[in-house]
Amino acid sequence: MNQEISDPFAPPRPRALEDLGLSATLVRDILLKTIYRMSLGFVSEISRAIALPVPLTQQLVDAARQEKLIEAMGSLSSEGNTEMRYQLSEAGVRRTRDALEQSEYYGAIPVPLKAFSEQSRRQSIKNVQITPQSLLGAMGDLILPKNFLRDLGPAISSGRSLLLYGPPGNGKSSISNGIRDALGDHVFVPVAVEYSGQIITVYDPVVHELVTSFEQSSSPLRRAMGYDGRYIKCRRPAVITGGELELSMLDLTHNPIARTYQASLQMKATGGILIVDDLGRQAESPQRLINRWIVPMEAGYDILALQSGEKFVAPFDTLVVFSTNFHPNELFDQAALRRVFFKVKIDGPTKEEFLKIFALVAKAKGMPLNEPALIHLLARKYPDIDHVYANYHAPFLIDQMLAICEYENIPPHMSPELIDRAWANLFVEESDFVH
Repeated sequence: MNQEISDPFAPPRPRALEDLGLSATLVRDILLKTIYRMSLGFVSEISRAIALPVPLTQQLVDAARQEKLIEAMGSLSSEGNTEMRYQLSEAGVRRTRDALEQSEYYGAIPVPLKAFSEQSRRQSIKNVQITPQSLLGAMGDLILPKNFLRDLGPAISSGRSLLLYGPPGNGKSSISNGIRDALGDHVFVPVAVEYSGQIITVYDPVVHELVTSFEQSSSPLRRAMGYDGRYIKCRRPAVITGGELELSMLDLTHNPIARTYQASLQMKATGGILIVDDLGRQAESPQRLINRWIVPMEAGYDILALQSGEKFVAPFDTLVVFSTNFHPNELFDQAALRRVFFKVKIDGPTKEEFLKIFALVAKAKGMPLNEPALIHLLARKYPDIDHVYANYHAPFLIDQMLAICEYENIPPHMSPELIDRAWANLFVEESDFVH
């Protein structure tokens, strides 16, 4: 059986216009706007653009012809195939321009919010089974603290919220990305969602990594196999935000020119993970941010609002991962902290783990190891910082030494003298200077 047909997550293909769950006027206007904006004439190309099967697209064209909004221009024969060409009539152009005044949206027919919610339940992140082996493989060559993956695994499998905390530079961001890789499967993301006649774009090429190209995902052949072309098959999304995060990003973004909405960060992350990096560095306080997520994390749904003030319930099927260099007690009150289901501390490496990291990074970057240089580093430099090791030290020091070697046109190597020069850029010494 074809993989697309047997895919347990695949949204069912609409077989009749009633299956779209949208008003006939909305669908008709998107059809007209798409023909107008993209200068389309053949049903096959219109079908690809609006992401509907050819038979349904033909029905829409025929209905618009009966309203005298579209007219036939004759047929075109190519390699034995004959296809009728269509164009908008004068009345169709007028209607299209009126529709564009209401909303500039054109292209893929949106999915009703109810259908989006049903699809989200079908492919919920809470149903993902993570094994110790898959988690270990996803973390690649990271040198991790003992028992760390044992504590991390249940947090991912539960699909609940997770707080990673510990001193800076020890791989919290890399671990967050590894969590996404451990999920390993895919979801179907709608191009757009409709609620109360308003269009909310969900698919974001910056966030959603395609399993197949957009052209393949919206091809007539794939739709003929039973795969709703209004969705795009993607890896489980990982939305990453850091110090730039503002509360407004967690709500719908209204485009007053196009008169459409863009989905919130957590809506784009549906079925995947939302990583809040560098928590505590945002303009908003961590307490305010966590308060915004308390209900969604516990209830599994979010409350969003349109420009009119009308509110609606949207699915919240997202593993929220907070990553911070601060102690949790400095960020939240105890009531908020209780609502973060898992807390995992990431300490810096031991001396032995640091040496393993240093050797791995050196090998990857083509830097030969030098025993006197390493002894100098451990015996002369780390005592100055109380032997506190961090994962980022090794790549930083090696990159510094490589940069010096390249500039001075000498072979890559390490030495006590180069260690000293690299270390000087790792930490800034306390000293007075004239302003």
